[in-house]
Amino acid sequence: MMNETILKVAKVSLNFGGVKALNDISFEVKKGELFAIIGPNGAGKTSLLNCISGFYRPQKGSIIFDGKDLTKVAGHRIAEMGIARTFQNIALYTGLTTIENLLAGRHIFFKTNPVEASIFYGRTLREEVHHRKLVEEIIDFLEMEHIRNEPVGMLPYGLRKRVELGRALALEPKILLLDEPMAGMNLEEKKDMVRFVLALMNLRHFTTILVEHDMEVVMQIAQRIVVLDFGELIAEGYPDEIKRNPRVISAYLGKEQSAASK
Repeated sequence: MMNETILKVAKVSLNFGGVKALNDISFEVKKGELFAIIGPNGAGKTSLLNCISGFYRPQKGSIIFDGKDLTKVAGHRIAEMGIARTFQNIALYTGLTTIENLLAGRHIFFKTNPVEASIFYGRTLREEVHHRKLVEEIIDFLEMEHIRNEPVGMLPYGLRKRVELGRALALEPKILLLDEPMAGMNLEEKKDMVRFVLALMNLRHFTTILVEHDMEVVMQIAQRIVVLDFGELIAEGYPDEIKRNPRVISAYLGKEQSAASK
């Protein structure tokens, strides 16, 4: 159901010493929605994703997912609950191949113990076949057949971004957090990434929270948007509403330029 709330952020505040990274942030994400978080550099976007994924612990507020407050759940448990993410700076095992990186993303599903794994028979073998089948499906979906056995450290930047998306998908997430997935890409690479993100939403009904600086992309694909500025939530709404919001225009252009453009 599109109207069903899957994630509720309520009055979240995060401080680093005397610096307020987030101040009283509240919003809801609906199931199956492509929800964007935008704002100028330093607005608190990645800090917010870090709070949702358990990397940071906010001093105040709650983040409710699947009936549980994520601010009280260990980071690895959050992944097991069904929240996966990509990172602003690519975080892959550069010495491993594409398929090995994707298999690493399946780590929470491996049940065999070290003794069984050393024998590599019975349950271990069945588990390996199952996980490899799922990983191969991701490789097909993201069109990575030609790099499946290539060490990711040798791949171009855009393909490494694609591998990182694949590793997040290997966790079978209920919510996918994408932190600037198109940063540093050329036009063709961006088009491919947009195509994959839209396919995840339209064909596989993924709930996605997107942080992205490319406003043209965000306005074209996001269903709803929140805007942060200096840790404050200054706007929330549909893309057309956000485009016309004077506070958003001021945050991106600066007050003087915004006033001059009127």
